[in-house]
Amino acid sequence: MNVPTPASPAQVGMWITERMGRAGTAYRMPLLVTFEGHLDAPRLIEACEVLADRHPVLATAIREHDGMPVEVPGLPPSIDVTLAGDLDDLVHEEIQRPFDVEAGPLVRFRLVRVAPARHVLIIVAHHLVFDGESKDILLRDLAALYNGDAISPLSGTYADHAAAERARMEGLLVDAREFWRERRREPGEVLLPGLSAPPDGTARSRGAARGAVHTFRVPGLLDGGPAAAAVPGAPRVSRFELFLASVHALLYAYGNEEPVCAVDMSTRTPEARDHIGLFVNELPVASAPSPRTTVAELAALLHAELRLMYRFRSVPLARAVRGLRPRTAMAPISLSYRRRGPEPQFAGLRTAVDWAVFTGSVRSVLHIQAVDGPDGLDVIMQYDPRAVAGVTQTAKDLTAIMNNPDSAIGDILTGDRPTFSGDSPALSGVARTGASGPADEIRAIWQEVLGIDEIGDDEDLFDLGGHSLTITQIIARMRKRLGVEVSLDVFFDTPTIAGVLRSIEGAAGEEPVGVDGGR
Repeated sequence: MNVPTPASPAQVGMWITERMGRAGTAYRMPLLVTFEGHLDAPRLIEACEVLADRHPVLATAIREHDGMPVEVPGLPPSIDVTLAGDLDDLVHEEIQRPFDVEAGPLVRFRLVRVAPARHVLIIVAHHLVFDGESKDILLRDLAALYNGDAISPLSGTYADHAAAERARMEGLLVDAREFWRERRREPGEVLLPGLSAPPDGTARSRGAARGAVHTFRVPGLLDGGPAAAAVPGAPRVSRFELFLASVHALLYAYGNEEPVCAVDMSTRTPEARDHIGLFVNELPVASAPSPRTTVAELAALLHAELRLMYRFRSVPLARAVRGLRPRTAMAPISLSYRRRGPEPQFAGLRTAVDWAVFTGSVRSVLHIQAVDGPDGLDVIMQYDPRAVAGVTQTAKDLTAIMNNPDSAIGDILTGDRPTFSGDSPALSGVARTGASGPADEIRAIWQEVLGIDEIGDDEDLFDLGGHSLTITQIIARMRKRLGVEVSLDVFFDTPTIAGVLRSIEGAAGEEPVGVDGGR
């Protein structure tokens, strides 16, 4: 009997958010490759097929097994060829087309013939099996396979590396909980120019929203000089740390006294450097600068904090912090940074890659994506246009800070600080309190999963140490024992036994509340 392979720690949180229907297109990762010249289409299609064999994670899916997400064999990546059509419409169609997370495929290729000597390869992967660095690996391997170059075999699979990551996480949990107990605080409302909450409260929601994008480039950013050393006697900071310090300085200048950014941190080990997969854990990074702090000094402070945090980068925050609700971003401001790899070289072809295609969704109030290349830093600001109206000014201010790393934060920006504005039938009729019938059975399930002897009707699941994975186990046991289906949203909106019972009563006579949007 085959034992299901548990999903990786990073996949678990993403799978839960996806099942709640709150991700939109935020977890779809598109990539466009334009070929100029005589493309051997059959050879490229064959290279895509061999690529999928080399990286078997691309032919997997994530399914629930006894309340736990597990990796299972899925359909192989689809490879389609289109001979005509509007390219923009085709890209939009591929991004909007949903993924079947439980069956696959979780990556798809479409080769579009734009002209006899011009083709575009549209690649869309689900974040569950892909990350930013996977883009470089995919194109590097695809070019080598197309060119017929020798390519070294991989050591192990993504599942093997995920198992090692789980073991590291379990070994660090106790220390990680202590680390975050001293540092973790719930991010408050963020202050940005023109920031307001839309009527439906999207700016504060735990899910993705329809977004817009603003891009700009900072030429020659942080190319050395005084800023590179940050502070005499302090460790040399990285370009990423200087960029992060610039964002924190921007937030402080806008009136956020203790800035917090959710940062994508790589969990790749040297053994996994050539593997496609999800090797990212988002963690909140906070600071407490002063008006006389320079960006360089702030970078040195963040450097020290990140050195401590890196030890726990494989531990999802939801495993280390009690009561943490799942969300698509850990803070209203999120950011990611990566160095761009070399452009892939396909034999006999001129190639251009669009590394940062916008999916149309934003997973936080403002997500800042930075791609560091030879021509400077390309910054992609993704935001909800109903909530953020001053993104152009924000981009100008961030550029000013990046260009003045040795100036005091209080001297960089002038003017008033912005202000935030606008700010089932089987159980129908069951009493919400008391100790009889199905209420007892639900309580027993909670007690089993949480390992607690006594639980009151109005005790908060998250205060009792519950988390996202706990809820999926409770849902699975209620489904099996009681024959009722309760959505994840019910537990997040009313995380008490009484609240769950009220939801079940309210569903009496209606369609059962489905975990997958009433599917």
